[in-house]
Amino acid sequence: MDQTLIPSKFFDVTPSDSARIGPTIGLYVGGTGTVKAAGVNGVVATYVCQAGQYLTGAFDKVMATGTTATGIVALVGGV
Repeated sequence: MDQTLIPSKFFDVTPSDSARIGPTIGLYVGGTGTVKAAGVNGVVATYVCQAGQYLTGAFDKVMATGTTATGIVALVGGV
């Protein structure tokens, strides 16, 4: 099994338009709302999320502007 796809580290995310969090293998969204996030390639997208949803991807930032979801947790790959 590829251990890099299994989260080994987790941390709470405080959305910020400047602070980097990544690279991650995904995000957990605890509370319903939008998540505006930048990938490691710099592309920004907005996701409409339900409580308890996982977003998979190599995220580098969760933007404060445009994010209304709460309880966001970064998932970092193992090994």
